[in-house]
Amino acid sequence: MSSTPSGSPRSHPGAAALVLGALGVVFGDIGTSPLYALQAVFAADGQAVKPTQGDVYGILSLVVWSVTLIVSIKFVSFIMRADNEGEGGIMALVALVRRTTIRRPVLKAGLVATGLVGVALFYGDGMITPAISVLSAVEGVKVAAPHLGAVVLPFTLATLAGLFTIQRFGTETIGRLFGPVMVVWFAVLALAGVGRLVAHPQILRSLSPTYAVDFFLAHPRITFIALGSVVLTVTGAEALYADMGHFGRRPISRAWFLVVFPALTLNYMGQGSLILEDPSTISNPFYLLLPGWAQIPMVFLATVATLIASQAVISGAFSVTRQAVQLGFLPRVAIRHTSDSAIGQVYVPAVNWALFGAVLALVVGFGSSARLATAYGIAVTGTLLIDSILFLVVARLLWGRPRWAIAAGVVGFVTVDTVFLAANTTKIVHGGWFPLLVGLLVFVVLSTWDRGREEVTAARVAAEGSLVAFVEHLHGVVPPVTRLPGVAVYLNPSRETTPLALRVGVERIHGIPAEVVIVTIETADVPHVPPGDRVTCDPLGHEHDGYSHITLRFGYQDRPDVPATLARARRGKPGLATDFNPYHATYVLSHITITPTNPKGRMPRWRKGLFVAMARNATSPADYFGLPAERVVTMGAQILI
Repeated sequence: MSSTPSGSPRSHPGAAALVLGALGVVFGDIGTSPLYALQAVFAADGQAVKPTQGDVYGILSLVVWSVTLIVSIKFVSFIMRADNEGEGGIMALVALVRRTTIRRPVLKAGLVATGLVGVALFYGDGMITPAISVLSAVEGVKVAAPHLGAVVLPFTLATLAGLFTIQRFGTETIGRLFGPVMVVWFAVLALAGVGRLVAHPQILRSLSPTYAVDFFLAHPRITFIALGSVVLTVTGAEALYADMGHFGRRPISRAWFLVVFPALTLNYMGQGSLILEDPSTISNPFYLLLPGWAQIPMVFLATVATLIASQAVISGAFSVTRQAVQLGFLPRVAIRHTSDSAIGQVYVPAVNWALFGAVLALVVGFGSSARLATAYGIAVTGTLLIDSILFLVVARLLWGRPRWAIAAGVVGFVTVDTVFLAANTTKIVHGGWFPLLVGLLVFVVLSTWDRGREEVTAARVAAEGSLVAFVEHLHGVVPPVTRLPGVAVYLNPSRETTPLALRVGVERIHGIPAEVVIVTIETADVPHVPPGDRVTCDPLGHEHDGYSHITLRFGYQDRPDVPATLARARRGKPGLATDFNPYHATYVLSHITITPTNPKGRMPRWRKGLFVAMARNATSPADYFGLPAERVVTMGAQILI
């Protein structure tokens, strides 16, 4: 397991505050599923599911037990135990898989690639969630005031534009309001359902799994089709796991079992009861469950709730992007930290506006939440299946769980996820191709950068040569190299090789600074590295001649601010080989020009071109590593791939 207790986040506010915070951030997506899930089930494939007692009871039983198996049992009870130093999410599973001992490197690479597919599908899911959530909330206007139906699309677009525009300000202040709003939301969900259950308590019989079994035996084809929409009730399950690092496992579990799960169950039961009494309500059972006077206020509350759900997905995309950059699956991109106290609150402009463009295209292209529901689910189920596979690999190879337990997991988790994924394949031709296309494009980008980075690293190592041999050569060269006054910090990706900028300086300028500090930055497979463990001095044997090497280690959730880290190390470690002020030093960077003309390269030409384009558009290392711009010098070299 992890070294951090599963229920203990890094900070320690009160348990009630953590539960409230989890309600506001973690459950927005799954908590807004009642807006469209049952409506989508009864609208699927020409109304294959009928508003009869057998069908309604069967669907409700499928819904309740799907949520129970996938969320309550799989995620909350099992997968959330697989935390990486307190952090969760599919990227944490990828990091854990990297730690496993697998004799066949190809198998480990395949598992990591599978994790990248899950990350890619997450982006596809992240594009649909804001579109379908906000659109389904605003569509309540057509129920309460049909003559205002024409404003649904413009108001949805305006709301989404406002949501993405304010991302650059961060969510620290707004986040304090999320919890109370979602408490009201879940309370209203529960009350709306209870109102129907009091009048028709017999609907509670559908909680029995026998109704789901009977429905399947009587209508296997219809059940298979219905599962493609039933899965909408578990969208957002990944968020429980991904946001574990913010709140801890126990607060999320308590919020789920004490508030969210009961409220969702009551609301779905209420919608089912309403459909049985009045089959025409399948057009929008969520809003028609409410009395007329409450429908307009509910539109506003639902819009706020869906904005919160969308915010969680957007923030998750920012976080996943930063982790992918740190772990080497994406080039450096501009990442802005929006909070001085919460390192997890970041804003990635490129991702924000790419998501915004895709969300607008989805809203305009599909036009309604019912049509969007046909595209929703394929990415979700793919991610759920990959989570299950990677979790079982970690449980077996990292934790040593017995084979029988893994086999039970395959039957209980992988089989269920595979059935849901298969049911959603029917959606591909009706819009499901969109998240799959997005996922494919993202996977190509991730894998291309990973492969290209490996080739560039190999070529760079060959060009740089041994650092120790280079220092030995300079120590004995006659006449000696001119030493220029001052301290220069050379950033280099390897502890073993010579920075290209240093080698170019000696060959072309025939001089080097009096004090040469070579800094290598490593990213660990853990989210955070304690400040005291971030700096290591590596002896070169010529420290008295002005050469020293320092290794900085960051977690994939840490901000790699090089000057600040060196300054803290200087204060905390007076024994550093070279004592210098990092804010007064000169930073020398190696500017690599990548040319895709190496005939021995393993990448096809089109992937080389994509890699070069990504490299050229990467954020400057000076910005990414927090270097003072006025003290940065670059020296160029060429690498062939």
